[in-house]
Amino acid sequence: MRRRALAPVAFHYPGNKFQTMTALSQLIPIAINASIFTMVFALGAKTERGDAVYIFDHKGLLIRSILSMNVVMVLVAALIAAAFDLAEAIEVALIAIAISPVPPVLPGKQIKAGGTASYAISLLVAASVASIVIAPLAVSSVGFLFGRQTVAGIGRLSSIIIVSILLPLFLGIALRIYMPAVAARIAPVLSRAGTVLLILAVLPVLVTATATIWEFVGNGVLAVLIGFSLIGLVVGHMLGGPETGNRTVLALATSTRHPGVAMAIAGANAPGEKALLSVILFHLVVGAIVALPYMRLWTGSSEEPSQ
Repeated sequence: MRRRALAPVAFHYPGNKFQTMTALSQLIPIAINASIFTMVFALGAKTERGDAVYIFDHKGLLIRSILSMNVVMVLVAALIAAAFDLAEAIEVALIAIAISPVPPVLPGKQIKAGGTASYAISLLVAASVASIVIAPLAVSSVGFLFGRQTVAGIGRLSSIIIVSILLPLFLGIALRIYMPAVAARIAPVLSRAGTVLLILAVLPVLVTATATIWEFVGNGVLAVLIGFSLIGLVVGHMLGGPETGNRTVLALATSTRHPGVAMAIAGANAPGEKALLSVILFHLVVGAIVALPYMRLWTGSSEEPSQ
């Protein structure tokens, strides 16, 4: 009798725990998407008229930006994959990162580092639109070079880019144009709220991926990601042109990419690989740390002329 009485209790608790974990795993992506939408909307609400299309009036800067992000870094990722004996999941994740556009939360960091708002915001728009065309071509090209069958997933990529970048940005810009007082009042609040929500959503993912991340430190993945981020900073800085602010914007954009798009590309080409999410999130953290000295150096240098 005791065994029969205890059996339902023993079964019920794990069931609740499993249901709780499942619910959390479903809520985390929703929270991340909501935080990004909020922050990009706030960015749009702070955007001045004409900033979103600035880069389209500067064709040389536009071409160098696409070359830096979507050509040079894809080649760098392919060369790293060919030169080192990496696991397939890591190779796929690295190339997916190189193909992806600017992360939607980056312009704020670029502006704080001394970049111009017009270039940072218009680069976000241009890179997002261009990636809808460039990403499938890059995926197919890499697959041809490595003799692998690849999946572009253009529908999935387009939906991520539209929902997480273009839609909230232009909604925020519309609010700024038609209700400037409201936009000025709510933009800082929404930006802070989105940042807090993103931190709360990403922390559980990083904690659960700790074991995998520690494995990366010992098997060379950490060195590869550091090298990739450093090369991105150098390439972007060199192709950014003579203006220090533009160099800073492009350097940060070239070394850091949209994790949602990277996950979509990687997941389509290596379904079932659990390490993909960890590699892409790990790159996000590594890239932010690697960029800190660069940001401090060039923020100081960009402030010198105005003093």
